[in-house]
Amino acid sequence: MNIYIGNLSYSVKESDLRQVMEDYGTVDSAKLIIDRDTNRSKGFAFVEMPNEAEAINAIKELDGAEYQGRQMVLKEATPKRSY
Repeated sequence: MNIYIGNLSYSVKESDLRQVMEDYGTVDSAKLIIDRDTNRSKGFAFVEMPNEAEAINAIKELDGAEYQGRQMVLKEATPKRSY
């Protein structure tokens, strides 16, 4: 399952995110979204977890939880819309 994680502190690194999510199960990938112009985090990321039950549990436990001074928003990522 692909998970959207929003409202992240700009100082969060991919390795930090992976570590937090691995407390809830196996993580295939963690991708922090970076602004091309400033090379700074945009404050959100996507994490891929192969086990759906673990992913759902992570969303349930971490949505609204405080991490590095900010309340994280977690939900199942939806595919990008094509127009």
